[in-house]
Amino acid sequence: MALQSKMTVYLAIVGVFAMMGGIVYYASLGNADLEQAEIKLTNVELINNDDISDKAKFNVTFLVKNPSDTTFTVSVIQYELYADGIHLGSGRYSTEDVSMPGRASFFPNTEIPLKNIFVLEKSETNSEIFQSLIENGITNFSAEGIITTQTTWTVGEKEFKSGF
Repeated sequence: MALQSKMTVYLAIVGVFAMMGGIVYYASLGNADLEQAEIKLTNVELINNDDISDKAKFNVTFLVKNPSDTTFTVSVIQYELYADGIHLGSGRYSTEDVSMPGRASFFPNTEIPLKNIFVLEKSETNSEIFQSLIENGITNFSAEGIITTQTTWTVGEKEFKSGF
């Protein structure tokens, strides 16, 4: 009887390790799907210009597409923004503080625009570029950075470059 109890405990432990290995294997399958995420900068629009503090706020819109069969969410888009090839600064779209059920779900073959507020101080850039930006004189924008996508089990990061 004691031998049978030990054997049962041993089999239970082996079963738990096999289940954990299966979970790790299943989670690793999703990384390739997460890296298929497509991101494109589609719009940079002035929403506010504060002459007193010499700051301008822009709405930066990224179109994110899921061409894979795996549903995911976007937790972070970290980017560098350029106007006519001149670096304006860094921006960050983040939903890290929102639980996964509260985030936009990217189902297979869907695309969703994600907007972020980008604040530019006149002192951080050339005054001519700043003036052109607030007068909508620049129409050539680009961004490069990293998009972080998530499923329940996995996290994927992908570098991107996009412009219009």
